[in-house]
Amino acid sequence: MLAKLTAKNQLTLPKRALEALGGEAAPTYFEVEVRDGSILLTPARVGSADAVRRKLSELGITEADVGDAVTWARQPL
Repeated sequence: MLAKLTAKNQLTLPKRALEALGGEAAPTYFEVEVRDGSILLTPARVGSADAVRRKLSELGITEADVGDAVTWARQPL
């Protein structure tokens, strides 16, 4: 399969490649990595900050809990 790079540096991916990743629910965002002269695209899920806040609230994690965790993680080994 070939992908076309446009004059605006946009890449058009073949429909068959996207269908192989999930058909109708094909990803819209990809992590891009350059490795050994190749470009590697990995499907990525992008969440909103609001979704993260909702999940933290559901779990009962407070801002103070997050601060404590960051302080603990920054301790020297």
